[in-house]
Amino acid sequence: MTSFAGDGGLPGAVRDADSPSWAVRAAAGRRLAAAAEVPEIAEVLQRLLLDAYDTGVVQETAGALLQRRDMWGLRAVLAALARAVSFSVVDQLAAEVDCDPRWMSGEPGGNEFFQQLRVLATDPDEGVREEAQRLLSRLSTP
Repeated sequence: MTSFAGDGGLPGAVRDADSPSWAVRAAAGRRLAAAAEVPEIAEVLQRLLLDAYDTGVVQETAGALLQRRDMWGLRAVLAALARAVSFSVVDQLAAEVDCDPRWMSGEPGGNEFFQQLRVLATDPDEGVREEAQRLLSRLSTP
């Protein structure tokens, strides 16, 4: 197991990400979202974002990542959206992005959200880049 400095319970959350219980996996996703920038955690988050057994896990994990209101959280969700193959997972991830309150023009942080999308539209990861470009093109289409 990886050692996390100042882990705040991260090793336990990593273990919980493999639980047979959807509720335990969803709680792990919420806890792990706080450390999305840690490569080992990012890998676990991707598994949770693509959970094939319950979209509740996908919803809770994606919601927690987007609540970070930063590039790491948004990037993780876009990466999962680009890799998702199950319609229910794609639908849930798209709904989480589409329902992010920062889409609203008057919402504080909205400009930051669009700026994050612009930066991610040049991301080295092709999937992230394409998802960000797709979202930005929706903004420019009447």
